[in-house]
Amino acid sequence: MTLFYYDYLFQEHETGEHPENPGRLAAVMRRLNFLGLDALCHRPAWEPASMEQLRLVHTADHIQAVRSLSERGGGAVDEDTVVSRRSYDAATLGAGAVADAVQRVVAGEDKTAFCLIRPPGHHATADQAMGFCLFNNIAIGARIATQTMGLEHVMIVDFDVHHGNGTQDIFYADPRVSFVSMHRSPLYPYSGREDETGIGEASGMTVNLPITFGTSAEVQRQRFRDAMMSLAEKNAPQLLLVSAGFDSHRLDPIGSLGLSSEDFTLITQDIVSVAKQYTGGRIVSVLEGGYNPHALAESVSNHLETLLEES
Repeated sequence: MTLFYYDYLFQEHETGEHPENPGRLAAVMRRLNFLGLDALCHRPAWEPASMEQLRLVHTADHIQAVRSLSERGGGAVDEDTVVSRRSYDAATLGAGAVADAVQRVVAGEDKTAFCLIRPPGHHATADQAMGFCLFNNIAIGARIATQTMGLEHVMIVDFDVHHGNGTQDIFYADPRVSFVSMHRSPLYPYSGREDETGIGEASGMTVNLPITFGTSAEVQRQRFRDAMMSLAEKNAPQLLLVSAGFDSHRLDPIGSLGLSSEDFTLITQDIVSVAKQYTGGRIVSVLEGGYNPHALAESVSNHLETLLEES
């Protein structure tokens, strides 16, 4: 059984006509309900991330800035990133979902988890909200795994069409967390070159796979599979964390690398294969991008169904 996290509060992060809007999760939940996939999962109750958990990754000033803007009724952090009255509550509940999932999976309650949350997180740095992201959910999960749960090594894999610059920045010098990102290049945030590999003791822990538009799906999947396997062989992770962005789908309006919903099934199968070999099958997956509601719903259902089958 797979742990599944969703709450209607995520819909109350209001962004207007923004591509990252409440309709994304509404479309996903309609499809999961129709297919009965959500009913096959265990749906635990959980709490918002605590200040202590947020501080594992973010500065106090950053956390307070997001909270204050939300309490004032919201506004624009930058030209891409919107905060509304309930955004802080939604963001802390989303980060709390990832924290809870990591704790339960590491403790052995279930082997796999999927967090259907918003706002997304992988662009947020320690002290800056950007790229639709307020708090870096996957980074908070990784820090809980290594600093609270005592794991020696965690691997994050990110297949969002945009480079996970915030995640890379947070762990660029941390040898306990390795990071693989496959992303379209050139594209926002214009980072993630192949020569960005980490520093100090973490040198070689970051692997970037910039993909040019027009690269075949088969080549993309092969590069991602090889990079995951090579880094896992090097570091023997005890937990696999997934930044699951589905905006590489061929129908996505702001990304696209020509992938189909079926490609995400195959990518997920490869992730599960790596996890079975190195982490005992332990995977926590977290929603990032995906801005065509129909394509997102289909891709997420494929991803979740594969996690359920393999768990």
